[in-house]
Amino acid sequence: MAIMLGSSVVILTGAGISAESGVSTFRDNDGLWENHRIEDVATPSAWENNPDLVWKFYQTRRRQLLQVEPNPAHFALAKLEQGVDDFTLITQNVDDLHERGGSSNVIHMHGRLRTLRCEVSKKFEERMEEEDLQNHFLFCTCCAEPNRVRPDIVWFGEMPMHLEEIYEAVGRCDYFIVIGSSGHVYPAAGLVNVANSCGAKTILVNFENPANSFAFDEIHLGKAGEILPDLVNSWLD
Repeated sequence: MAIMLGSSVVILTGAGISAESGVSTFRDNDGLWENHRIEDVATPSAWENNPDLVWKFYQTRRRQLLQVEPNPAHFALAKLEQGVDDFTLITQNVDDLHERGGSSNVIHMHGRLRTLRCEVSKKFEERMEEEDLQNHFLFCTCCAEPNRVRPDIVWFGEMPMHLEEIYEAVGRCDYFIVIGSSGHVYPAAGLVNVANSCGAKTILVNFENPANSFAFDEIHLGKAGEILPDLVNSWLD
């Protein structure tokens, strides 16, 4: 039964869907992020106190984009987008795998690795040429006198991007589907509560039960790349 045809669908994805493509996950079991403390590489104060370390850390992550590919879960979401009337994909991930998998209406609430942001004008620009991926600092093209750029990433202590657009989409959806998210990082983890309060059906697709699993109407456990394609087919066919 094609339950989602003609519906408004909002997706929220987290690190789990990217991990299946080989992208390093947010933090390891010991609390470290690729052997670094979060406070040392993912906060405004870290950028102020040791920009060289932060810059090299993110340049490594940006180069990693060239080594990973979308997995079946990304392609399944692109198929779902084509099959419903109103589709919004909100991602906590900073990679470009959703776009490369075929999704077009993607909101990156924590920023993007492909873009860099001018420290003065706050404008961002896509910088993924070979010369943009080295360890030396880069400078903007938007100012008369070029200024240093920073990673276009939401660090701890900074406000997530596009929140007004995100809450509007969740508030009007018929189905809210979370894929590969730990349920620990707010405000993303609280969006299921918004969806529930607005009468949407809430569905979880995750490798294991997250911290907020109790909030969902329907739960499917397993690797997204293995179970999501069949779920999408059941929702559309």
